[in-house]
Amino acid sequence: MAQGGSYRLLTAAEVADWLKVSEITIKNKYRGWGLKPQKVGRLLRFRERDVVAYLDRRYG
Repeated sequence: MAQGGSYRLLTAAEVADWLKVSEITIKNKYRGWGLKPQKVGRLLRFRERDVVAYLDRRYG
């Protein structure tokens, strides 16, 4: 695993569960939060390391 998280792809539901918000909140606010999605077909996926980096930036 690379420093700051892995390259594993997470679903919006997994990110929502991790951040303790709803899946709809993730889908509506990921751009404003600076999370870069990976499109898999029509589905959104988020790299674990990007979520970790967001949490580090936001909460230090």
